[in-house]
Amino acid sequence: MADALTLEQMTAQRPWISLIERDLPGSGVDLFIGDKQAASDPALLARHNITAVLNCAVNLDINVVQPPAPEAGNIAFGPGFVRYYKLGIVDGPGNPAPMMLAGYYQLAGLLAQDLPVKPSYPLREKGNVLVHCRGGRSRSATLVALFLHLERPDRYATLDAAVDHVRHARMLHPDEWFEAPKPVLVDAARWAANMARMIQPHLP
Repeated sequence: MADALTLEQMTAQRPWISLIERDLPGSGVDLFIGDKQAASDPALLARHNITAVLNCAVNLDINVVQPPAPEAGNIAFGPGFVRYYKLGIVDGPGNPAPMMLAGYYQLAGLLAQDLPVKPSYPLREKGNVLVHCRGGRSRSATLVALFLHLERPDRYATLDAAVDHVRHARMLHPDEWFEAPKPVLVDAARWAANMARMIQPHLP
């Protein structure tokens, strides 16, 4: 029997970015999962026509501002090379129950959002979307699985089916499935899916 791979070896075999779902209904957008390297590489994002990035990690910040606004002080602010969204999820226990549900609505919302034509919204073009965390194997994997389960029930009738698809598309090794994604996050996603179905009839 071959020796089990270490996390470092499994990470080294995985690409920075993975296509998870092509041509999302209603938007035609391709959905990717990636790690911190992918999210911080403008050339890589441009090659995949990624114009929006959702960061799921509470302990990871990426400065996408290019260039900073003229009035910026010590820390740069202004528009970035992509539209940047942030959802700070702990990679394990510690998240309030509604946070994963909020992440689903944030991801669905950024796909449906219409930006006004004004100077403060310079990046209006629709492109593909990257969801990432530190390694692209737990927080982002869970959120994307939840999204696919709710938005593509024809293909992913159960959350487990969506998680299985994400594991394979993201090239997560079976040796890491026990924590990729973390079970407590999958449980949160299961709760969020039930809540979203209850809310759906009441949305405006």
